[in-house]
Amino acid sequence: MNNKTLFPELHKYCQALEAEFDLIPTERKNELNRLSEYFAKKYQQKISPQVTVICTHNSRRSHLGQVWLAVGADYFQLPALATYSGGTEATAFNPRAVTALHRIGFKITSNEASTNPIYKIKWQEDMKPYAAFSKKYDIDSNPSTNFAAIMVCNSADKGCPIVHGADFRISLPFEDPKAFDDTALETEKYRERCRQIGREMLFVLEKLSD
Repeated sequence: MNNKTLFPELHKYCQALEAEFDLIPTERKNELNRLSEYFAKKYQQKISPQVTVICTHNSRRSHLGQVWLAVGADYFQLPALATYSGGTEATAFNPRAVTALHRIGFKITSNEASTNPIYKIKWQEDMKPYAAFSKKYDIDSNPSTNFAAIMVCNSADKGCPIVHGADFRISLPFEDPKAFDDTALETEKYRERCRQIGREMLFVLEKLSD
């Protein structure tokens, strides 16, 4: 079990997300419950679940999904949960999504000036930073067998009807905040998407904490 605590600001944010579970539509909860059941079965088998969150470019929603699953596991003090993300192609972790995480209390640094920089993300003081960068979902460092594949965009869902090696696949599309880039609604929409993904990933994991 992980007994470390989240940064205080993030802990309060997670508490607020828990209070918003009723905002999740019933049909959506039914799908999220399927993911909870997959994790629960792995834990019952004494297996640490592996999960890869997939979208087209691994630039926004897939990173947010992976981060929130990792944070949620620590918040609820769950046994080990191995989280990964990837795209059907590699681009870059979009700085607008990075900023959305930073605003709510994540500590994020990057010393790289490249087209695909590596961002180091922390939600606990003494943790090894999570290295976030864009990559294909089948990169060698991601699991190739016995993992759950979460499709968080319709494009990737249609483009990858079969995710080779996955023993569970689920479609959980989220609206792409990219549609609001360079508009007056940009900040609001990235904040909204970050919060929605956090709310739903915590809903999945809360059921495993009893």
